[in-house]
Amino acid sequence: MKTILHLISSIQGAASNSVKLGHKVIEGIQKKYPGSTLEELNLVEMEIPHLNSAVLRTFFIPGDQLTAEEQLSIRLSNELVQQLLAADIIVIGAPLYNFTIHTALKSWIDHITRAGITFGYGESGPVGLVKGKKVYIAMSSGGVFSEGPAAAYDFVVPYLQSFLGFLGMTDVTVFRAEGVKMPGIMEKAMEKAIGSITID
Repeated sequence: MKTILHLISSIQGAASNSVKLGHKVIEGIQKKYPGSTLEELNLVEMEIPHLNSAVLRTFFIPGDQLTAEEQLSIRLSNELVQQLLAADIIVIGAPLYNFTIHTALKSWIDHITRAGITFGYGESGPVGLVKGKKVYIAMSSGGVFSEGPAAAYDFVVPYLQSFLGFLGMTDVTVFRAEGVKMPGIMEKAMEKAIGSITID
């Protein structure tokens, strides 16, 4: 039995290809690990605020020294961090918008990147502290970015892999629903993406 955290960052709602692909990934996980629990966060609907100087400052103040106002401002970040740390498996729905991730997902990233909690510093530099997680990325894109001339414009998968690795999450598998807007490819894009799903 596993604890699954599903992050949704699409603005397309139920029609989203990344959401559909993410749900198929979760179906595979639940089939492999019956009885697993699922927590789903729609980051777009949550409207997680962009990181600002006031919240960032609270990241570096010991908890017992926070004012009531500071405790309130850091509460969301603390909750998001605890959800991440409690999960065994993370499924990240990541549609490609203008070559990169949606700002809702970036805001989540900014709030869970916490020195001394999700990463630290060792003698050789940064050390990820979020260990033992399996991450699946369910990416969708109108064009084909896994190969060919457009591959250089994919700032979703390389960025997420680098960021997750920075926090210690190096076991990352990517599934792509790509070419969903391209004639001759779009007709089979989702079928191909779903068919590529394997849960290890």
